[in-house]
Amino acid sequence: MRAWEVVAPGPIDGGPLQLADRPDPEPGPGEIRVAVRTCGVCRTDLHVAEGDLAVHRPRVVPGHEVVGTVDKCGEGATRFSVGDRVGVAWLASTCGRCRFCRRGTENLCVGAAFTGWDRDGGYAEATIVDERYAYRMPEGMDDERAAPLLCAGIIGYRALKLTELPPGGRLGIYGFGGSAHLTAQIAVAQGAELYVSTRSGAARALAIELGATWVGDASSLPPVPLDAAILFAPAGDLVLPALDALDRGGVLAVAGIHLSDVPRLEYQRHLFGERVLRSVTANTRRDGEELLVLAARLGVRATTQPYPLTAADVALADLAHDRVTGAAVLHMG
Repeated sequence: MRAWEVVAPGPIDGGPLQLADRPDPEPGPGEIRVAVRTCGVCRTDLHVAEGDLAVHRPRVVPGHEVVGTVDKCGEGATRFSVGDRVGVAWLASTCGRCRFCRRGTENLCVGAAFTGWDRDGGYAEATIVDERYAYRMPEGMDDERAAPLLCAGIIGYRALKLTELPPGGRLGIYGFGGSAHLTAQIAVAQGAELYVSTRSGAARALAIELGATWVGDASSLPPVPLDAAILFAPAGDLVLPALDALDRGGVLAVAGIHLSDVPRLEYQRHLFGERVLRSVTANTRRDGEELLVLAARLGVRATTQPYPLTAADVALADLAHDRVTGAAVLHMG
């Protein structure tokens, strides 16, 4: 099979990925093999390729927004049948025994493994997944628009929950890429007012199309105090303007796995008044299941930019240089 490998992590323009021929992977006990149909291109893939995230698996195959069909089941794998349409997401396994797993926060598991970082992912014609961590994909979503839901959608949904946005509240979004434009649709459908700050003109246009009340530049101050905000851009210097925009009691959730350094905070200015700054770490399987049901019910629709598998390196470069509006998606055909 064809698969992209992270051969030498470094700047994306330096070519850290290589397209290789590999033997077809074989599922072990409790695993399924998925014939990949589409795979979303996530900023976390860029962090893995560029070395922002430490190497966990040499020559790893990136990709953790996978939609495909089961084409082989390992011993004891009975949850799915050959031909079933499934999704593979970032969370690949948890220990099930640590204090976090026992209390229902498996996203914080001390022994967790992740698709496209610890285990080979979906920038390939086939991938292996523990069947307990695969998702049954809803009917009515085509493969291209379903793929971004499996990380961009899930992490945005978890971030939105963690902001504790009140009904009809004012939500600020900083950065408006793959995850943000999906989260925005959920928030607006649930009655929120949406305020978007982003440096991309195309992204600002998309935000207006999706129902934003106001849009501005990346560090622009919204015209009204916000009840909550989510920072999707991996830029630590945006933490301060986002906190400035919060009303008393507001929550800023930082949704990325990697963030540049945050400038010095001023307690009275940025946090006093019970403002909250919190990170968002991975997701639970329940988050994923809830998001897929909600997305189908609300008609959440990803704006996508397709690429062939052979152009995965181009897709990541386009993402790095803000040439993607919405979400980039690889097609295996």
